[in-house]
Amino acid sequence: MNVIGQKIKKLREEKGITQEAMALQLDVTQSNYGRLEKDDRRLNVVKLLKIVRILNTNISYVFNETENNITESNANLSSTNKEVYDILVESLRAEIQHLKEEINFLRVIVKN
Repeated sequence: MNVIGQKIKKLREEKGITQEAMALQLDVTQSNYGRLEKDDRRLNVVKLLKIVRILNTNISYVFNETENNITESNANLSSTNKEVYDILVESLRAEIQHLKEEINFLRVIVKN
């Protein structure tokens, strides 16, 4: 099991949330969610952001041993947490842009 998955599993169990409940909120099957806890290569930015929101924790905790409870909204994140959050959001924006470019390319191919 990977370190990130272990932390997610630990938090989920501490909060009394089942894998089935997590899977439902992430819109995946229970077995798919279970694999997320065992193999961090399956995690993407979108799923990771949803998981930390569901578990009411901050992203930094998933990557290191910082405090694991969010006491206020994202606007009040510590500077480290905000930096990690911003990096993840920018990564997601870049992925969206890449997908838009692929869609446009495929539209051109289909029209021809």
